[in-house]
Amino acid sequence: MTQTSNTCQVWNDNMLLKEILEHFDIDVELPDYLYTESFNKIFCDGELEKKEGSYKINIKTRQNVTHNMIISPDDNTPVTVISELPNGLLNGVKFGMTKGDVTYTDHL
Repeated sequence: MTQTSNTCQVWNDNMLLKEILEHFDIDVELPDYLYTESFNKIFCDGELEKKEGSYKINIKTRQNVTHNMIISPDDNTPVTVISELPNGLLNGVKFGMTKGDVTYTDHL
């Protein structure tokens, strides 16, 4: 597993997934609609882990919430965003292969 840490500046609270991928130099094939989905810019300040064709961007906020973006291009849900709250509960969304194919989840 390889970890890297990056910092970036953006001028609003959201970034397109394609911008986050470019920032971390992640070159993967995803469903076209995902590249234009907006995500919180906080991921840009996270740590990147690469493992067996998947990527995980992890960031812990000062409110002690851990946010994770998992990019698994070969999965039926190629992008998952999940947050772990201080009480240990998980809250997230899995993005499927087509626009509108989202699943809300409380587990990985």
